[in-house]
Amino acid sequence: MAHRPKRTFRPRRADSSDSDGAQETFVEPGETGEQAARGPAVEGPPSGRGHAEVAELLRRGRGRGRRRGRAWASSRRAATAAPRLDGSSDVPESRMVDLSADEEDGAHHSSESKDDQSSSPNGSRTPEDEFSSVVDIPDAAFIQATYGKCKLARAQEDYISLDVKHAFTKSGMKNNSEDSESEPDEFKDITPFTPKPQTLRQRMAEETKTRNEETSDDSQDEKNQDIWEQQQMRKAVKITKGQDIDLSYSRESQTVKKFDASVSFPPVSLEIIKKQLNTRLTLLQDTHRSHLREYEKYIQDIKSSKTTIQNLENSSNQALSFKFYKSMKIYVENLIDCLNEKIINIQEIESAMHALLLKQAMIFMKRRQDELKHESAYLQQLSCTPETSINNSLAMDEKTQWILEEVESRRAQRRQARILSGNCTHEEGTSSDDELSSADKIDFQKSQGDILQDHKKIFEDVHSDFCNIQNILLKFQQWREKFPDSYYEAFISLCIPKLLNPLIRFQLIDWNPLKFDSIGLKQMTWFTSIKDFIDCSMEDSKKEDSSDKKILSTVINKTVIPRLTGFVEFIWDPLSTTQTTSLVTQCRMILEEHSTCENEVNKGKQDLLKSIVSRMKKAIEDDVFIPLYPKSAVKNRTSPHSKFQERQFWSGLKLFGNILLWNELLPEDILQELGLEKLLNRYLIIALLNAIPGPDVVKKCSRIAAYLPEKWFQNSAMRTSIPQLENFIQFLLQSARKLSRNEIRDEVKEIILILVKIRALNQAESFIEEYHLDHLRSVIKEFE
Repeated sequence: MAHRPKRTFRPRRADSSDSDGAQETFVEPGETGEQAARGPAVEGPPSGRGHAEVAELLRRGRGRGRRRGRAWASSRRAATAAPRLDGSSDVPESRMVDLSADEEDGAHHSSESKDDQSSSPNGSRTPEDEFSSVVDIPDAAFIQATYGKCKLARAQEDYISLDVKHAFTKSGMKNNSEDSESEPDEFKDITPFTPKPQTLRQRMAEETKTRNEETSDDSQDEKNQDIWEQQQMRKAVKITKGQDIDLSYSRESQTVKKFDASVSFPPVSLEIIKKQLNTRLTLLQDTHRSHLREYEKYIQDIKSSKTTIQNLENSSNQALSFKFYKSMKIYVENLIDCLNEKIINIQEIESAMHALLLKQAMIFMKRRQDELKHESAYLQQLSCTPETSINNSLAMDEKTQWILEEVESRRAQRRQARILSGNCTHEEGTSSDDELSSADKIDFQKSQGDILQDHKKIFEDVHSDFCNIQNILLKFQQWREKFPDSYYEAFISLCIPKLLNPLIRFQLIDWNPLKFDSIGLKQMTWFTSIKDFIDCSMEDSKKEDSSDKKILSTVINKTVIPRLTGFVEFIWDPLSTTQTTSLVTQCRMILEEHSTCENEVNKGKQDLLKSIVSRMKKAIEDDVFIPLYPKSAVKNRTSPHSKFQERQFWSGLKLFGNILLWNELLPEDILQELGLEKLLNRYLIIALLNAIPGPDVVKKCSRIAAYLPEKWFQNSAMRTSIPQLENFIQFLLQSARKLSRNEIRDEVKEIILILVKIRALNQAESFIEEYHLDHLRSVIKEFE
């Protein structure tokens, strides 16, 4: 069997007429027909008539390929399908040539095939043309039969067709291809990914359309150019409104109008010309005068502006004021940042110091209460019959004995100290008993030293301009002197207390208002700095109600009074005369001398006074205890019962005097309620009634009268004393009667003097008349 020789399609250049839409496929030697056509192919030589038809098909395809890029593929597929129509069943299916690549262009170029063939050149014939003349092109029936066989071949295979339908538009096959078009065709289902090539006729039509559009655009541009020229000419010659100039679109030169001598003008005389000139001159003169007026106005405005600029430069330099305000803004921001950072450390140190003092105060209070409890129990045990068990009595005696030894040891030390100081009038029980043991004292001093050491480190890394109150106030003083309006408009007097609050608290950390040697507020640096700042404000400002006057009172109200309130509530011991005297001194100065801003200070004052009253009530309820023993037990003044009762009475009497120290600071009704009703009538008078009349009782009554404020008895018309002292007056009269019977005249006279002092004149006169003490009438007359 003869084999078909391999063919090599050499590259060729496409003609200019079909270079846009055609692409040539070249098969290299050694490639099969299936690889070149990429579809179902038939391998092997065709038999008989098939060789001639294939040769003719290839010749025609190659000859027409110069005019149309892929036309050769359609002819080639038809030629290879022809042997199958002749009934050559012995040719296997694998010998079919792929026609799918050419079928796409078959439908589009079928209508132009004849035109392209007729327009091909006939001058010179190539070997390919000679080869193509041997092969006949198959007709439509042959191609349709080939499609049917391809469809049957696909039906036998496992193939799922796409539901895509393309109309077969070839002119000679419209009526015969309806059945084939209804079925999916793999040659028609290829999706085009590039624009389909245009035919020569389409390209010519597109070119003609483009030229027409360009021609119309040129004519439009020419028309717009003529319109623009017409407008420019009208502007140049200044044609008046209403005249028409015939400017045609033809580019002909304009004819110059000639002067018409037949036109007549109105007669012109010298008077007319002179009149017109005068009118014109008048108009020019008026215009000139208006220009002169405007010029003079502008000159005046310039002079005024220069004067204003000079005045502004001389009076207030805006640059300097801006620089000052900017520097103040930066300074205040830095100051606030510094204080915000340091306030945490200040609060920690302040809390540590307060906790240390509170711990010490609680130690004293607990120790006093424990000692009172154990000593009272011991004396009670001595007074009653021995009914308790021996073991319990011994155990209680051992514990009580240890406490009593500690108490007696401290009392002995105080007695020795008083003897050395020459104080021989001291009464047992009036001591505060606030001594610490050596170990506790060392521990307290060490803790206090550590806190004060940390206190000094708080502002050691801060410049003095930000931690020294005097330097800070100096900055604001400069502002007040340079720009007083803006200073007062900014309400600096309200801001200064808030800025100084952390610094004042820092200076008050080691300040204890309960110590007798504590420094007064007037001697503190912050107090003097604020005072000087206010005094300068009063000198600089002519306003009598300057807001700076309230700075000191606001600082005291916001900073000092809260700290004093903390001391009163938690640390102050009302039984201590030293603490009470120091506290009264500080409060008197704060609440009386610095009440400029009454509303604010009164609010802080009320809070402080409420805490004072509350603390004194608690002391009366918890710390006052005066036991009552049989007269047989207290008759001997050296007995433990008598000594204990005397100490407790003098302790209560000391609290009575400490309460009345708040005279003029606390209201009279509150003092009379606390001192007279709750303490004198409830505790002291009862203890006096249980005592044996004598010089000691008179001495105690004289001390009570000495503590009473003189302000309560200043009314000269008063013949009777205040109601709260009625029990005390009756006790004095009872004691005077007993002493008169015993003919103790000096103590009787002392009692009469006490009655006169507390304005119980009616009772004193009645007693003198009753006992015929006429020599004491002169005492009453002195007070009247």
